[in-house]
Amino acid sequence: MKQYLSIVAALCISMGAAAQGSNTGMGGQDGNYQSLAERVLKLEKKTDAFNVYFNYAASGSATETNGVWGTGFANKQLRLEIKGNITDKLFYRFRHRLNKSDAAKSKDNFAKATDIMMVGYSFNDKLTVQAGKMCQIWGGFEFDENPMYIYQYSDMVDNMDNFTAGVVLSYKPVPTQEIAVEVSDADNDKFADYYGGNVVATAGPSLRELKAVTGSNNPLTYIVNWNGSFLNDVLQTRWAWGIQTQARHKYSRMITLGQKLNLPKFQWYFDYMGAFDGLDRLRIASGELGSLLQTGSEQSGYFSDVHYNSFISKINWQFAPQWNLMLKGMYETASVSKIEEYKNYRKSFGYMGSIEYYPVHQQDFRLFLAYIGRKFNYSEKSGLADYNTNRIELGFMYRIKCF
Repeated sequence: MKQYLSIVAALCISMGAAAQGSNTGMGGQDGNYQSLAERVLKLEKKTDAFNVYFNYAASGSATETNGVWGTGFANKQLRLEIKGNITDKLFYRFRHRLNKSDAAKSKDNFAKATDIMMVGYSFNDKLTVQAGKMCQIWGGFEFDENPMYIYQYSDMVDNMDNFTAGVVLSYKPVPTQEIAVEVSDADNDKFADYYGGNVVATAGPSLRELKAVTGSNNPLTYIVNWNGSFLNDVLQTRWAWGIQTQARHKYSRMITLGQKLNLPKFQWYFDYMGAFDGLDRLRIASGELGSLLQTGSEQSGYFSDVHYNSFISKINWQFAPQWNLMLKGMYETASVSKIEEYKNYRKSFGYMGSIEYYPVHQQDFRLFLAYIGRKFNYSEKSGLADYNTNRIELGFMYRIKCF
């Protein structure tokens, strides 16, 4: 039994509730929480070269869609994370989802289950390079938050493919300001696997005007990112602009502007995300309206010139010791710009709140009761019916520090 506990302890870790960011870079500052190896086996940690975490969240929920309720239990998140600093210059990070397919994708030969497998090198305090599979460095605080702590993503983030192979070069002219540039694959799959074979897309103001689309010879994403800190880290920014190409002569441009007020017991961020897709990359519009396209039986049809907007606001308030109140609101739009009946055809709203309780000192373990509401409104011309959903969840989140 002791040997078994040793193996378990050597495979686990914890993150502090105050830590911010988990997708990009090394994942933010980990809190001063006791590991299982230290707590159970009394092992003293003497190196930062090997750190192991399990990110685990589960809940029971009651869900309603247009008056029909259903209940059930589900695993929300289960990720293994290993990271460390080998020297003062060389570091690595690995994060893998244990409840997702391990099949290698056709473009980068990584499984979708592998979020991150990267190696980084800091030449000095100002210049760092990272390479491997990483989260793309889009701005915004929702985008960079640990997925375990997200009750419901915005439509845009929910439909983005953002864990890709590439290279990031970051430069800090001063400790509080960082400029980063990334070149990465546009997707994990080849064009035909992502969009399907024999692809056509709208080429004018009519659903009948379709044109064949082929994959790009250089399907890459280019992003410029700025992370700022002001007033002793009270005000933070995460801004980015980028361009992606998957099809020839079809480009997707995106801008993300995140700003955050970071007080000791109150944090509030507001994100704007805008996507301008030459070929519908997020595939929200093509998924909802694609059946209306006049395609052949063996063709895959998509919209061109699609514009998405997301406005996201989230508050965390530690109103009492071991308690946190979370409130979040979202407003999003979708528009097929060149087709009159589908301009601004979709508006969606998200509203949610949760009470979180941390019952155990020295562990990042929280119990929560949450409500998540969504409402989707469509224009009359689109022919789509409005609907709404409601969800009540009772569960827990535990970032387990194993070693």
